[in-house]
Amino acid sequence: MNSEFAKHEKDYIQIYQGKGYTANFHFKDDTLISSDTKSEYAPKDIFIVAEHRYEGMSDPSDMSILYIIETNKNEKGTFLSGYGPSADLEVAEFFNNIPEANISNKKNINNINE
Repeated sequence: MNSEFAKHEKDYIQIYQGKGYTANFHFKDDTLISSDTKSEYAPKDIFIVAEHRYEGMSDPSDMSILYIIETNKNEKGTFLSGYGPSADLEVAEFFNNIPEANISNKKNINNINE
């Protein structure tokens, strides 16, 4: 994977969607919810298989993180969140509560040789 072509969140989202990570998630009331199936997930139900961090080109304090997610119900998708000064503290706490055993980088497109 040539990361030259994937400098922005939207580029990575499109690449992961092409690999089957098509579910969209939103956060409400300490729960990650699938926009399509309406399934609700607690931190223990989420597996982060890759993540990508970004700094704003014009403002380095504009930071975001793209999580590549698989769930215990076999949904695969992405979740984009601010981090650093722009972080939503409730979302950050949710992702901090995902068990360490559920976090890997095994599906990171920058590490996979195809």
